[in-house]
Amino acid sequence: MPHGPASIPAADATPLPPQPRLSVVALVAVALPALIAFNLPPSATFFNQATALIGWGAFLALLAVVLPNTRRLPSGGLLALHGALAVLLLSALTAPLWTGQPWALALSSVGLIAAAALAAQVGASAQRAGHGWAAFHAFCIGLLVAGVGSSLIAVIQVLAPSWADGTWIARSGIEGRAVGNLRQPNHLSSLLLWALVAVAWLGEVGRLRRPAATGLMALMLFALVLSASRTGMVGAVMLALWGGLDRRLSASTRRLLWLVPVFYVVFWAGITGWAHFQQQVFGGEAQLHKADISSSRFGIWSNTLSLIAAHPWAGVGWGEFNFAWTLTPFPGRPVAFFDHTHNLPLQFAVELGLPLAALALTLLSIAVVAAVQAARRAVGDDASPLRAALVMVLLVIVHSQLEYPLWYAYFLLPAAFALGLCLGGPASAEPAAAPAPGRTRPLLLGAMLLLVGGLVSVQDYLRVVAIFAPSEDAAPLPQRIADGQRSWFFSHHGDYAAGTTPEHPSEAMNAFIGAPHFLLDARLMMAWAKALDESGDTDRARYVAQRLKEFRNEQADEFFAPCKAEPASGQALPFQCQQPTRSLGYADFR
Repeated sequence: MPHGPASIPAADATPLPPQPRLSVVALVAVALPALIAFNLPPSATFFNQATALIGWGAFLALLAVVLPNTRRLPSGGLLALHGALAVLLLSALTAPLWTGQPWALALSSVGLIAAAALAAQVGASAQRAGHGWAAFHAFCIGLLVAGVGSSLIAVIQVLAPSWADGTWIARSGIEGRAVGNLRQPNHLSSLLLWALVAVAWLGEVGRLRRPAATGLMALMLFALVLSASRTGMVGAVMLALWGGLDRRLSASTRRLLWLVPVFYVVFWAGITGWAHFQQQVFGGEAQLHKADISSSRFGIWSNTLSLIAAHPWAGVGWGEFNFAWTLTPFPGRPVAFFDHTHNLPLQFAVELGLPLAALALTLLSIAVVAAVQAARRAVGDDASPLRAALVMVLLVIVHSQLEYPLWYAYFLLPAAFALGLCLGGPASAEPAAAPAPGRTRPLLLGAMLLLVGGLVSVQDYLRVVAIFAPSEDAAPLPQRIADGQRSWFFSHHGDYAAGTTPEHPSEAMNAFIGAPHFLLDARLMMAWAKALDESGDTDRARYVAQRLKEFRNEQADEFFAPCKAEPASGQALPFQCQQPTRSLGYADFR
């Protein structure tokens, strides 16, 4: 069984830190974010994301410090990737100028996109400097630990749910389905698919013995079945296709990958039989027998196409899908409060407009095609990590056609890093270049900024946590809300509290400038409608109420209860029972 080198440094590269140190930092970047269950409101996954930012800042810094301090000509694929990210970054940065979006939301998006560009660049630079194998090995160790830990959590969530305490092991909100500590079945499935690739590769290069690799893959496949995610089903087939198409894999690895769908079916049948025998619930059965197999995706995609047709050129603005969709009449809309289209091309098209979306998607396609070509051309020690990294990228691309994993730091940064590795090119082909003046290392500086930014975001987040989960000696609620509204990245949470807590929401009209641009839900829409009515803007109040009514949400039953009763003689029905007297659209609420 071949064993890959710890590092193959280029002539002007600094030797890589010892592999154990790199792997430990990779555990913080890759494994720890997936295994944290403890979180504080209002976000159920904030600490997972913040840990990913901090960990990836440290991991990228450790790599950047040993990269050659020279100017290199990036590959065409890497330039295309950076071009696509630049389009997205500029769109996010300019959104507040014309959509009314709070700067806090825009800055969060800008920071994540910039972090993705940094991860891709460091990955490419490490590959070109001859450190790609070692970096990918550490990355896979992180995925291995994340996969094993998440698999054990998944088993507990389904087979021993009483053990899930909510602090160390998250409770599943879907009976009979595993969600991992990331709290979503599809997120658990994508993480496990990446971990399966990592285990297959570690076995291929001799870092895992074949029996150990087989056992670990069986455990992860069992957990994948427990998630009952359709993404996992598709991914299992993709792993088999990898085994069939990649003829440079060893025969034993290819056989193992071919058997992935077979084991998936066996485990599915086994857990189904166990559930029937024990009179327990396996959520996979309910998933397969849903009346709407798309889980409302067909409905949201139809609505999205209508929005694209209405705003084809400039779109509705980066991050503004939920705002525009919620405030546009769709009588037969899906009743969940969607904040994303659950499809990457549609998301770009509706928010950026068709011209910019086409540009971004074309550039991303060029980058992915270049990655495929690089993986096919790679020889020697470059070959196996690039092909495995490419499979990870393709898995998350497929996932992005049905969900939005790349809107989460713990998926975005690993995906960008893996794609960057593929686009770095072989170290031996790297052209020599004159040393850059001085010793400034922009990539190291960027990684340190990412790490510090992650730490700052935690401190900033605690300002809004104080609103929703106050300590015993907390300041009065109005003071906590005012402090939360001054948050750099989370002021929209402070605005939400400011708008939804007063008896008379019109006392906090300024809160409705920012809060609706994050996520319009039933509570916020009721408060906003009441505030508009109290301030004399009755037509817009009626419009918001009518949009809320389309969601048929139980929280709004009391709000609409007066509409079912006959009004007293000489009295009109309340505003929420009436249609607006003039034509309005979502743009009238910016």
